Amino acid sequence: MKKITYILAIVIVSMTSCVQDPWDDVEESGWNNERSVLDIQFENQVGTASIERVNTETGNIEFTINTYAVEDFSAIKIMKLTLSYGGESSVEAGQTLNFDNASNSATLMVSSPTGKTREYTITVDPFEETLVGTYAITNVVVYGGTGPEYGGASVIPMMNKPWLWDETNGPSAELDNTLTFEFGGFTEEGNTYGTVINNAGDDGLYADFIFTRDPVTDVNNFYRKIPTGEGQWERNYTTGNINFTFSDGSTTTGTLIGAGTEDMGYDKSKTTENQAFVFSLSGTDDWDNIYSDYDKFVRRPRRYWIDVTKQ
Repeated sequence: MKKITYILAIVIVSMTSCVQDPWDDVEESGWNNERSVLDIQFENQVGTASIERVNTETGNIEFTINTYAVEDFSAIKIMKLTLSYGGESSVEAGQTLNFDNASNSATLMVSSPTGKTREYTITVDPFEETLVGTYAITNVVVYGGTGPEYGGASVIPMMNKPWLWDETNGPSAELDNTLTFEFGGFTEEGNTYGTVINNAGDDGLYADFIFTRDPVTDVNNFYRKIPTGEGQWERNYTTGNINFTFSDGSTTTGTLIGAGTEDMGYDKSKTTENQAFVFSLSGTDDWDNIYSDYDKFVRRPRRYWIDVTKQ
């Protein structure tokens, strides 16, 4: 019996000595063929870079850059580069790539610990803030009314009903005004921002939105959406929103749309000829005044367009 036990012990020891420790392979990275860019950021980059692994040998990276801050595309610095575990790159953070060519592209090679490689083609998209410029205000239009399903809502240019407003300081005062947007820079979140100058035009006037019929009502809270004189703007390209900040710190939020027709439902629509700054309004249903101008402009305005033409 002792002899059998001794033989078994020898066999077990022998078998154990023949088994390779799997951790040795991990430590030597013999398993690791990963060769990926996980994150990359360039100097003056706008937003987050798009990273795609096309196949085992190639990949694509695309990012947008602030052209207002970059004069030389031949030396754009990598600010941050994160690779898969154990990976090595042909270019490191702090070094530059040359994008000064017809395709605005450069390449970067990533190697795995096992020696396999993936070549990334990096393309830069020059960024231009399309909001920058001067716009002439051509119209101010409201969609409003209680009970659209009962015919209570309408799309109405405000000056189609001039008797509702002051002859001098009503909405007509806006129609010779211009809006000039100047670029200031980028927030930490990657939003663009700058200054907006609302020029009062030849008449030197801004609209004071007072509904002059009974009951006389100040509705500037609905329709003074862009600051008079000078204000600040911030544009979020993820949401499409533009925030306007007034001198007192108050803010409004709208969007800029292009030419087209918006279906408001129940056979109502709004056509924009060129562009418009659009704002959603939060009025209150007033069934006692349904179908009235008071309801549409004062009680239950729903949407507001400042039609503009870029000069």
